[in-house]
Amino acid sequence: MTMPPPEKPWEANHNVSVMCPDCREVPANIVEEFSSGDMVCGSCGLVLGDRIVDTRSEWRTFSNDDQAGDDPSRVGDAANPFLNGAQLETTISYTPGGAGRELHRAQNKTAGDKSTKGLLAAYKEIGAFCDSINIQKVVSDAAKQLFKIVDDHKAFKGKPQEAIIAGCIFIACRQCQVPRTFREIFALTKVPKKEIGRVFKALEKFFAAQDSKKMDEITKSGGIVDDSQQYKTTSSTKATELMIRYCNNLNLTQNCTTIAQELADRAATIGTLAGRSPISSAAACIYMVSHLMKQPKTAKEISTIAGVSDGTIRNAYKHLYIDRNKLIDLKWVENGKGDISALPSS
Repeated sequence: MTMPPPEKPWEANHNVSVMCPDCREVPANIVEEFSSGDMVCGSCGLVLGDRIVDTRSEWRTFSNDDQAGDDPSRVGDAANPFLNGAQLETTISYTPGGAGRELHRAQNKTAGDKSTKGLLAAYKEIGAFCDSINIQKVVSDAAKQLFKIVDDHKAFKGKPQEAIIAGCIFIACRQCQVPRTFREIFALTKVPKKEIGRVFKALEKFFAAQDSKKMDEITKSGGIVDDSQQYKTTSSTKATELMIRYCNNLNLTQNCTTIAQELADRAATIGTLAGRSPISSAAACIYMVSHLMKQPKTAKEISTIAGVSDGTIRNAYKHLYIDRNKLIDLKWVENGKGDISALPSS
């Protein structure tokens, strides 16, 4: 009897690969031509991709060529769209014992911009917060853009910067359809939930007022108002918007996640969980669906992910269990996919 090979601690994923549709060679003979920016098949010459970015470092300089001192070296940093000004200032370097000390000090006094330094510090803090909870870069950029609007108008001077950053991150998450709760933003930024709520409401009014002024100016000048550029006031978080993240953290299948979302929509329509928070509603729906679809999760497991007590989940689930005949679609459990009798009574 042969023993199975030992499990590997990790294994590369080879499910996604680039292949020439004409040659269909395995492995494919793919050649990246950085000079032309194309990805071509080395066997038949078919172009498989264009505009390939050369990620290699380029430290060439042409300052010694006969080009009247022209230096097309491309090692400079790109302009930051979240900062003001041309961002083309020259920095005089300084080394201990060198002759440029006085020039370096004078240049720092004239070119030092406190507002830019403050923005960079705030952007660094926003990026660190978003990276710590694995939020997409688009959310981080949206939060930075919101903070820049506040800083440009010198608004909320009496508010601490940490609260403004927390409010911008909260609004950006809602705008990008990846909402986070006040409790999660508190755990991230250590700003009290009540303070986050107050700043959030103030920021919403401020952004809406600034957008209204901007649209009025465009209309008076004869321009066309683009709906995509208007600031849209965020709506309250729904249980269905939290469901995907919670189900993924609980390792539930996609089918179970979809049914949990449908159950939350039905419960909201019927009013079974009226008056309860989206977090407790989402947790109770997941608790019910996990047992219904034969992937049972305990209330304690769900409470760890959702951040509510297991007692709150059970209390909300009791209302779902009473209305189970109205809420459960028989299509969910047909052909043995689920079992209504597996639902716990409490």
